[in-house]
Amino acid sequence: MLPSAWSFLKRHKRKFIFTGAVVGGMYFLGKYAQRKMREIQEREASEYISQARRQFHFESNQRTCNMTVLSMLPTLKEAIIHQLNSESLTALLKTKPGNKLEIWEDLKIISFTRSVVAVYSTCMLVVLLRVQLNIIGGYLYLDNSVGKSSASSLAPPDVQQQYLSSIQHLLGDGLIELMTVVKRAVQDTLGEVSLKQSLSLLELEQQLSWIRAQVEGCSLLDGGSGARRPLTWYMMADEEDTLADQACGLTQNDVLTIKLLNETRDMLESPDFNTVLNTCLDRGFSRLLDNLAEFFRPPPGDAAAPRSLSAVSLPLAKIVPIINGQINTVCSETPSHFVQDLLMIEQVKEFAANVYESFSSAQQLQK
Repeated sequence: MLPSAWSFLKRHKRKFIFTGAVVGGMYFLGKYAQRKMREIQEREASEYISQARRQFHFESNQRTCNMTVLSMLPTLKEAIIHQLNSESLTALLKTKPGNKLEIWEDLKIISFTRSVVAVYSTCMLVVLLRVQLNIIGGYLYLDNSVGKSSASSLAPPDVQQQYLSSIQHLLGDGLIELMTVVKRAVQDTLGEVSLKQSLSLLELEQQLSWIRAQVEGCSLLDGGSGARRPLTWYMMADEEDTLADQACGLTQNDVLTIKLLNETRDMLESPDFNTVLNTCLDRGFSRLLDNLAEFFRPPPGDAAAPRSLSAVSLPLAKIVPIINGQINTVCSETPSHFVQDLLMIEQVKEFAANVYESFSSAQQLQK
């Protein structure tokens, strides 16, 4: 029996070797495939967890953005009212002075100026903070994900504070310059319009459009060069000013802060940012007109009143107090329709996500 079996094995040796090689190869191939599959599953799970962690961090960062905007609106409102104080003029009118008409003319210009400035500056505050806090948020995510120490952190707390304090330009020098430009545009547009002249809501919208066109298309004399300054100029100080402030000597934190500021300027100069800012401005002025429209509606139950708002007109003298009070709605720290509209604009959310994605990616570590 054994010799015959041995003879059978010898005759079919090659077949057995081939079969064994195939079976063995399939076994090891199967093991290799299982190991690779396990590695792929583990990598996918790790990437899913990382994406979920990043998404959670991003959403938390957006809530911080919203809260920061709301917390800064009272400061913005106070700065505007301080520089464009219409309350002193209304108090003066109550004393029945001899130059009553002159005071009314000043009140007209200041009332429109501060409401227009309020719309511009609130929109700027929303989009600028979205950029700044998402840049910081992206770097904080990288610091946490790779376990960087405070010494090697991309955005240490002192740098964050120094960087975010640059928002003071928008609340200070930038705001004052914006007021100057807007006031000039209001004077050119409404200066010759009589207080007795009646305006419909459509005509009022046209007046605001003319003011916007002049503000956004104006050329300011910059050292006699006549160079045009974009709206972003009111939001951040010039790079030369930043460097001049640090002329005494740069610390490591100063270098990191300047790096963040330059990255922010790059974002502000991008076409996407300008698109988002213009979208916010369009929505902001549209909401302002919606608020004004409430005062053009006839009393309830007035059957003789015209049904179309375009047919309702009010004397400019009556419109002035209405628009003068709009700053309380535009710069409201409680979530008003105006602020909520700006915070919920889809283009703002998408842009914020793109900024965060850019600064929370692994490529930033390599830079």
